[in-house]
Amino acid sequence: MFKNNMGNIDRILRFVVGAALLVAFFMFPDAGWRWFALIGIIPLVTSVIGSCPLYSIFGWSTCPVKKS
Repeated sequence: MFKNNMGNIDRILRFVVGAALLVAFFMFPDAGWRWFALIGIIPLVTSVIGSCPLYSIFGWSTCPVKKS
């Protein structure tokens, strides 16, 4: 369905940032900014599927170049 356009380092970083933002959402229930932490869902999902829609739009890829 989606073309894989993310390398392993990119996926790991996105997963860590997304998970940290979601943890912050649940750890600070009274903070006024906590709803902005839900933006962490986006990097978390893109890291799991291995494809970033913005990378596709701009034609970028962090995947290693395949040697033939």
